Parts: sequence; C-alpha cells; structure tokens
Amino acid sequence: MSPRWWRAYPQGALGADVLAGIVLAVLVLPQSLAYAMLAGLPPQAGLYASILPVIAYSIVGSSMTQAVGPVAITAIMTYALLSPLAVPLSPHYLALSALLALMSGFAVMAMGALRLGFLSNLLSRPVVSGFISGSALLILVSQLRLLLGLDVHAANTWEQLLLVYRLLPHANSYAVLMGAGGIVVLMASRVWGVGLLAAWGATQFFADLISRLVPLLLVVCSTLLVVVLDLDLHQGIATVGSVEGGLPELALRVPEWSEFRLLVVPALVMAFVGTVQNITMAQALAMKRRERVAANHELIGLGLSNVVSAFSAGMPVGGGLSRSAVNVASGARTPLAGIVSALCMLGLVLIGTSWFARVPLPILAACIVVAAIGMIDIGEFRRAWSYDRADAIAFAGTALGVLALGLQLGIALGVGLSLATLLYRASAPHIAVVGRIVGTEHFRNVDRHGVETLPGVLFLRIDESIFFGNLQAIESRLMAEIAKLADPLDVVLILSAVNRIDLTGVEALGEMHQNLRERGIELHLAEVKGPVQDRMQRTSLWANVGCNVHLSAQVAFEVLQNKPA
Repeated sequence: MSPRWWRAYPQGALGADVLAGIVLAVLVLPQSLAYAMLAGLPPQAGLYASILPVIAYSIVGSSMTQAVGPVAITAIMTYALLSPLAVPLSPHYLALSALLALMSGFAVMAMGALRLGFLSNLLSRPVVSGFISGSALLILVSQLRLLLGLDVHAANTWEQLLLVYRLLPHANSYAVLMGAGGIVVLMASRVWGVGLLAAWGATQFFADLISRLVPLLLVVCSTLLVVVLDLDLHQGIATVGSVEGGLPELALRVPEWSEFRLLVVPALVMAFVGTVQNITMAQALAMKRRERVAANHELIGLGLSNVVSAFSAGMPVGGGLSRSAVNVASGARTPLAGIVSALCMLGLVLIGTSWFARVPLPILAACIVVAAIGMIDIGEFRRAWSYDRADAIAFAGTALGVLALGLQLGIALGVGLSLATLLYRASAPHIAVVGRIVGTEHFRNVDRHGVETLPGVLFLRIDESIFFGNLQAIESRLMAEIAKLADPLDVVLILSAVNRIDLTGVEALGEMHQNLRERGIELHLAEVKGPVQDRMQRTSLWANVGCNVHLSAQVAFEVLQNKPA
C-alpha cells in the first residue's frame, strides 16, 4: 500500500483501527513510563514520546502496523551513550537526549533520502540477534538496583554489578518481594495466561487482550498497595515521583558546538541500530500480512519521528517489538491505529498524571526485566550453532562485546564479525574434483557420486569468485590434486560459480598457466560467465588460453576424450 494510506483507506477498517489504538494506548502505558526512566529521563518523556512522534510516523512511514515509540533498546542506548557525558535527569542530560534524537533522526532521514537502506544488510541475522540479546543483558543489569531497592549508580556494567554484590546484604526486602512477585506474575501470564483463559472458555481475542492487560493491572494494583499501606513512606519502596502533566513544551535548546562533536558518533550508532531494527521489524510484519515495505521511505518516517520527538519529548524513539505485537494483536489494519493511540495518550496527559507519582519502581523494573528476557534469543544461537559455527561465534561475540565493551564498541564488533565471517568463507572456497555421471552430461563431485573420469585429466570446480584473498587456497588445492595423478596432462577449471575474478586473480591464473605448461600440463577453462569473460578478454591470460576455453564441462570432456595420444 502507498505510504499515503489514507487516500485508499480500506472499507470496514475504521472500527478495528479505533479499537486497536485504544487498546495499544492502554497496554503500552507502563512501558512508556518505564522506558523513559530506563533512558535516564523523567517519566513524562515516555508519555510525550508516545504522542507527536507516533503521529509523525503514522503519516509518513510505510509500514501498516509497526508501532513507534519508547522502546527498550533505544532507551538503554540513550542511557549508555549519554550517562558518561552528563548526570541522568539533569538539565544538561535532557538537552543532550533531545539533541541525540535530533541528530540521529536527521541521520536516518538522510539514509532514507539517499537510498542507503541497504546498509542495514551489513549485519547478519545472528549478529543482530546477538546485539539485541547483549542489550537485553545490559537492561537486566541496569534494573537490579531497583529490584533490590538499592541506591546504586555506576559508570559501567561491571562496576554496577560489583556494587550491587557488595550492597546485597542491605537490599530492601519489600522491594525484593514486590519486584520478584511482579516478575513471577508477568512471566506466568506470558507463558500460561492465554492457555488458561482459553481453557476457561474465553475467545482467542479476549484471552490475548486480558493477558496483555496484566502489566497495566499489576501497575494499578501495586500502586494501590503502596498508597493504602504507605509502603513508600514506611518501608522505603521507591516510586516514580512527580510526573509533569499538561502538553509538552515544543522547544529545543540551541546546542553548543562541543555538544555536537560529542554526539556525532553516538548519533550515528543510534541511527544505524535504529535502521537495522526498524527495517527488520517492518519487513517481518509486512511478510505476515503479505504486504510490501518501502525500506527507504520507512527510514524517512523513523527519522522524522525522532526529529519531532527532539522538539516535543526529548527522547529517541524506535519501532518496538512488543508495541508492534500489541498493535497487530489488537486488530490494527492501518496506521490510523497509531494516531488513535497517540490521541488517547494525549487525553491521558491532559486529564492528569498525578496518580503516577506513587507507582512503585520495582514493578516498573519487573516490566522491563520481563520484556528484556523476551529479547534474549537463545533459539537463534542454537540454530546458528547447529547450522554454522561461524554464525554462532558471531552471535556470542556480539552479545559479549555489548556486555563487556558497551553498545558502541559492541555494534562495531558485530559489523567486524559479520565482515570477518564473510571474508573467512570467501577465503576458504569450496573446491570439488568432479567427473561425469555415466550416460549424462552432468558433472558431480567424485566423493559424492559414482562418476567417470579421464586418465591424466583433472576437472576442478571452484564454487566461489576468485580474488586475492583465496588464491593461495585455490592454488594449494590444485597442486595437491595434480600430485594425486599418475601422469597429469590437462587441468580443467570449471568456473560456473565464479561471478568475478579480480586483477590479482587473473595474474595468478596466468602464472599458474605458465607453471603448468612448464610441467607439460595444459590449462583449460569451462563455463566462464559472460561478464567474467568480457573482462578476461582484455588480458594476456585470454590470449594464452583462449583456444582452451570451452562452453561447458561436457564439451571439454569430449574434446579431451578425443584428444590424440
């Protein structure tokens, strides 16, 4: 569907979109508060980030059902990138957060305008899963202090873990009970809630709705418990505190040049991760609905939502997995559902936010912890380990890199591992000695099939483009196979899988041809692709072996079979 979805609004979708928008606003309310605080921002920033940025994305974005707003990864990235530069909740920190949203938003919009959405492919799926899993572990560590009722602030993950360990005997038992109870209730509702409700006769839609309402119900019940028993006053349960109400102030402080310089790299990291996450999410949702997503237009929508957030909320936003899942499960059919949810959030902000003040932080931490646990993709690691150990190592390396080195170095490590894996595979190409299946024109690996071969003739198929990085492997295998022949006379290189040969490769093939000729062995080429042949015809190699270039392996086989002794 066109990004201007309102021009061809589907009949009968209005009721479903309005209901989905209301449900979405209600269900993501605890997340909006929690993720703002996770980012080191006041809780109202999460509410504001669920209004104008959502409307901007709904109008401009290309996904029909993706929900944009405060999300866990964006929140933890904001905190990780900015906490070394300013004290969370301080005016300077709030200004840097708004500037980060602005700069990353413009960067994402530029990527979309320049059609650079393909850059998201620099990260393989195991690396993306590893990055998300590592980020989830960071989120879990960051919430320990709230779950234990400890006033712990540290510069990095390891220092925070050490401080938590040292102060563990001083943990607030009421906070521990509340946080642990919240986690148990949320996990139980996620695992068994829908099944139990369905077993009791509830419809699938109603069961899903009630199950997703559990976080909100938990927040309401725990807040009432705090109010009735004065747990914040008598037992030291930390609460959200004052939440500013009313409309957000549309303003952005003019930053200093030094602040721009500080945030260039963090903004690019935020933009790159947002690009990967947003496009991956949008494409996954579109595939389920048999729709198409314009990747570059999607980036413009995401970038604009961050720019708008910089002026209205001061918090970077992104496409959220849980938000989008709620949106889809609620029956959303178009971006109108997002606009409705934003209007509902606006109404809530206007009505008043005073009741948020005594929401217990251990419960919000429990909501974040359960969401983070769902982000740890052990299944992807197992699949990678069983299919390709290199992908599994990339997954684990990225996750551990994020945990040990931080998000910026972790994502850089992920890109490096992706490229290293690619180079490793290309530098160790699959090379097969092949022969002809009797009675056919098909050539297959001699180790896998019963084939016929010619005495003194080696048919070698190279299943990779030839470049400077794999020449040694190719030459070593060629010489090893020649050494196995009693009286080698001819070598046929089958290049059906070779899409490109660089200049170093052409020169190496020329030297190989000369060395073989000195040993009385003729070099032949078969099944050379057109683009490869076009380039090779401008080299001396073609002049030397041109008469030994064959249209197919079958033709080469027949020529050498009938070759005079």
